[in-house]
Amino acid sequence: MKEFNYNPSKWLPWKIDKNTFEKIRNIKREDIEKHPNPDLKIRVVPDDEVELYWLADMFYRIKKSADENKKVVLIMPNPALTYRKLAYLINRFEVNCKNLYVFIMDEYADENGNIAPETFPQGFMHLFKEYFYKNINENLRPPEKQIIGPTNDNVKDYGKMIEDLGGADACYSGPGWTGHLAFIEPDAPEFEADLEEWKQMGPRIVTLSPFTIAQNSLHGSFGMSGDLSLVPPKAFTIGPAQVISAKYRMDLHSITTYGTYVSWQRFVSRLCLHGPVTPKVPTSIHQLLKTDVYVSETIAHNIELRWDKGY
Repeated sequence: MKEFNYNPSKWLPWKIDKNTFEKIRNIKREDIEKHPNPDLKIRVVPDDEVELYWLADMFYRIKKSADENKKVVLIMPNPALTYRKLAYLINRFEVNCKNLYVFIMDEYADENGNIAPETFPQGFMHLFKEYFYKNINENLRPPEKQIIGPTNDNVKDYGKMIEDLGGADACYSGPGWTGHLAFIEPDAPEFEADLEEWKQMGPRIVTLSPFTIAQNSLHGSFGMSGDLSLVPPKAFTIGPAQVISAKYRMDLHSITTYGTYVSWQRFVSRLCLHGPVTPKVPTSIHQLLKTDVYVSETIAHNIELRWDKGY
């Protein structure tokens, strides 16, 4: 029988040979945690514990800053529901957040590069304020000016604003379908560079990958219905430089489709953690850094054909 050979679609953002894809695809659950960089701590944990590690780390840093009366600077991603839990812990233990400074990792923008205002319902700043800031007791909240998100006015100074506070004490992230880190996309012309130049790049407006638009159309905030037209075409994002310069990094791999086994992240997690380090897989930069990575059991599960299942 003649074998059917083909190359991956030209639309894939990863410019990697198919033999490498095959190798990545076949990484087994028991090998996920193995990596030649001893500073890259990859841990496979039960699905319901991934959030706990992130929540605990955020709360620890905020409480420590209160106990020591020292500022803490955090670069925060979007998973909004976790922030409600963080606010509960702050209220329960009466942690004064006067020393907390938050920088929103990324934000949507229109086709002309205008950053979404705080009133945009799907906006990350809007969601952070709704789920975190407004849920903290008023006497414990940081000054609102210390909750900082990108705007049309500060877009050119965003990286310097972080630096002026002494840099980020922690940067939390998780890979998107393209392997993006924040909205640092592999196929965005705004981040076209070789690895060494790319590592120095700071915040900017970026063209979102079609794959990211498809991914986000499945999010609850966009109706979970594949409405590609509802997702904005561009975004603001921090750059690789802000991730690399952070004093601590945590990367979380645990996204499934509404709590099922189905996940676009199972393959890209392996690609980010064990594939080539390249701007074409932005989250792969963690392989060169000191980072705590938590992978859920569902994401770590072997990639297997499931002929008993349909779509």
